[in-house]
Amino acid sequence: MSVRKERLDAICGIIQTEVICNQEELLKRLETKGFTITQATLSRDIKQLKIARMHDGNDNYVYRLPDPSLQASHSTERPKIHPNIEFSGNLIVIKTRPGYAMGIASDIDSNAPHEILATIAGDDTILVIPREGYKRENIAEAIARFI
Repeated sequence: MSVRKERLDAICGIIQTEVICNQEELLKRLETKGFTITQATLSRDIKQLKIARMHDGNDNYVYRLPDPSLQASHSTERPKIHPNIEFSGNLIVIKTRPGYAMGIASDIDSNAPHEILATIAGDDTILVIPREGYKRENIAEAIARFI
């Protein structure tokens, strides 16, 4: 097994079993496990592993690994449901004709499928905030009927 693979596995193990709030803490934990790396290397590893800092409910931000059950929903492929629906992370942007966004967003909010938490509308763009735990395809199908 390569040193890099071992280091990535160690990072995952630390994140899964300990409360780590910043890179400095993670660097120190890695050093106790025999890995001496730079902050830049750690940043690249964090990016590769798709580790995010999430609020823990106690006024702290802690590192979390991505939820494997949601990995399919973070695919970079654009759903083929509707050409005006595009994903950015867990948010959805809908492009409309000028002047139509507020009406469509109002329809989505009034008849909100369970997948949709809320919308924010401009003149020709709608930002859709989905609920957690739904695949992109399901969310896109739920909003495509409003466009």
